Amino acid sequence: MPEFEHIEFLLGLFILIPLALLFWYVIRWKRSARKKLGDARLVDMLTKDYSAKRYRLKVFIVLIALILGIVAICNLRRPLQIRGTKASGIDVMIALDVSKSMLSQDEKPSRLDKAKQFINQLTDKLENNRVGLIVFAGQAYLQMPLTADATATKMFVGNASPDFIAVQGTNLSAALQLSDASLDTKEKKYKSVILITDGEDHEDKAIEVAKQLADHGTVLHTIGVGSAEGSPITEPGSNEYKRDDNGQTIISKLNEDLLKQLAQTANGSYHPLDNTSTVADELIVELNGMEKKAISSAGGYTEYQSFYPYFLAITVLLLIAEVFISEKKQEKA
Repeated sequence: MPEFEHIEFLLGLFILIPLALLFWYVIRWKRSARKKLGDARLVDMLTKDYSAKRYRLKVFIVLIALILGIVAICNLRRPLQIRGTKASGIDVMIALDVSKSMLSQDEKPSRLDKAKQFINQLTDKLENNRVGLIVFAGQAYLQMPLTADATATKMFVGNASPDFIAVQGTNLSAALQLSDASLDTKEKKYKSVILITDGEDHEDKAIEVAKQLADHGTVLHTIGVGSAEGSPITEPGSNEYKRDDNGQTIISKLNEDLLKQLAQTANGSYHPLDNTSTVADELIVELNGMEKKAISSAGGYTEYQSFYPYFLAITVLLLIAEVFISEKKQEKA
């Protein structure tokens, strides 16, 4: 069935409304001007070569050309066949903590950088699965919907930083709620959430949301980044440590107990991020052991027949024709 690739450009058709009104006003103005010039017979003699019908024809052609041009931009197309293979896999939503505590350097070069290394290694092994990305601090945002494109995943992960989130802090419940909403809640299996954080939660609803994930059939795996001893947080753009209201240096510590409890609540596992490659291998084994569904593999695509060249060609021909249509009447032989 034919469809538009860029249906949002159809809004451009609304531009035709003021244009049509403008042309209508010009036609009315010309009629009014003829009456104001004086004697009707004299005006007819002076404008005997002018054809109002030809002017209206030129206006009509321009409007039709604009309509066809907008349709060409929208690219009307017809699907021919789907190329690529079907594979079995699961949906994996990765929730990455980008709060300022993730800039702590008890992991080198920082907790956030080590988390990114882990995600890239994990993505390389997540073949035939769809992956999405959520970044969070005091708020959570869907950075990338589910996709089988590993290159896109790495690009979004590489750009993730605390600057993405205006509200700082660590709100694990918001990250888990958005992860749940970004997956198909009607399915009771085939999906997993991977929460990567130091576990410093500034809210107290994370366990409640983890139970909700379990009710929806989502398996939650938690990845702990940092150390139990903790580390000061370096303010971005300076070498100064972040301090509390009393001027004391803030020490950010890994909260393993909470992360273990979250994973247990949603039938998953907890992994301290000691060695990124080892943890990636362990997690892949667990994900591969889950029941799978049929999804399009990476590289699959639909082949289309596009009709925009035809609309574009007709648009150009109409505009050329409009130029050569004179507003003068044809002389009778």
